[in-house]
Amino acid sequence: MNDDAGTTRVLIIGLGDLGQRLLHMLVGEHGSPYEVVVAARSGERALRFANLGRYTAANLGRVTSVGSAEIDLEDVDRTAETLAGIRPDIVVNAASLQAARAILDLPDKTFRELDEAQLGPWLPMHLALNHRLMLALRRAGSAALAVNTAYPDAVGPALASIGLAPHIGIGNVGNIVPALTFAAALELDRDPASVRVRVVAHHYFSHHVHRYGEADGVPYVIEVSDAVTGEILRPRPERMFAHLTGPLKRQGGTKGQQLTSASALQVVRALTSNEERRLHAPAPHGRVGGYPVAVSAAGIRLDLPAGLTEQAAVAVNEECQRIDGIDAVHPGGRIVFAKESMSVMQRLLGYDCPEMLVEDALPLARELSDKYTEFAERQARADVVAR
Repeated sequence: MNDDAGTTRVLIIGLGDLGQRLLHMLVGEHGSPYEVVVAARSGERALRFANLGRYTAANLGRVTSVGSAEIDLEDVDRTAETLAGIRPDIVVNAASLQAARAILDLPDKTFRELDEAQLGPWLPMHLALNHRLMLALRRAGSAALAVNTAYPDAVGPALASIGLAPHIGIGNVGNIVPALTFAAALELDRDPASVRVRVVAHHYFSHHVHRYGEADGVPYVIEVSDAVTGEILRPRPERMFAHLTGPLKRQGGTKGQQLTSASALQVVRALTSNEERRLHAPAPHGRVGGYPVAVSAAGIRLDLPAGLTEQAAVAVNEECQRIDGIDAVHPGGRIVFAKESMSVMQRLLGYDCPEMLVEDALPLARELSDKYTEFAERQARADVVAR
């Protein structure tokens, strides 16, 4: 808690779609206990969105303070100085060098070809700014809780390998559990509020099952129980998954970011709660993939299904991470990519990176960005000619 304000000071870095949505959710909270500060590379942009947040809250009958700051995460020293001045209790990093599903803008056939690489090879785009932020927090001597929104399932363990892991991530497993809860209730003919679902799963599972309604060959663990008694219930997972492309199909893409921002709000609420709240989140304390967790102001702990050890849960997510394009994360920050995934990147983009060090994330992200931009422009020209 911030001594000056008597409230929790939440710094949101990055004002893309997700950062904007989270801002409005936080200032719209009834009796909001949050003092929000928003930051972007452009101080003027941050100021405009801070004022938008204040005015939106005012239209809802709530007078609240929203601060603004200019932060360029690539400049670690200046970021550290700014962080020392703001003294946030929680830092939500919503900044990345490329949106996770940016390739959706490609022509459909091209998107499908490039999507075969999965998300793993794009890790530098999501890791680079998180790495710089965690360096800045350390340099500032900040005790702020770090919440990562950018590919946390893989960014968390990558940074953990050099002792710089954010405390927790958002989205991914946290996005699919609500749908799986409704699916379990549908299969059991019960009220969704009476069903509790606990899931251990990597980003790839969340992305794949949401899109295809099946998990053939994809590792995961699911436990369904009575929310009150804890009695284990046994709906068939494959039937649950099928509902996600049927009656429980949801809007995805950028328009589906409302679900991700709700996951972020849930995590922030839990981190400021005196009582433990059970939820799902990726990369708690830098672990690979997503887990059921119990979170409060006192800390973050795993809340695994009965009989499942932490070692077994991590193994499930490591196996799934390989399918997502990352073979292994080694101590000292060495990440090895799956050959099949990188071969797609090499063939289509001319980008070949069999392995990387965390410290090289920023230059690799710039190289990958340049190659992707060239590729996307070629595809756009070819699409125009084809018409």
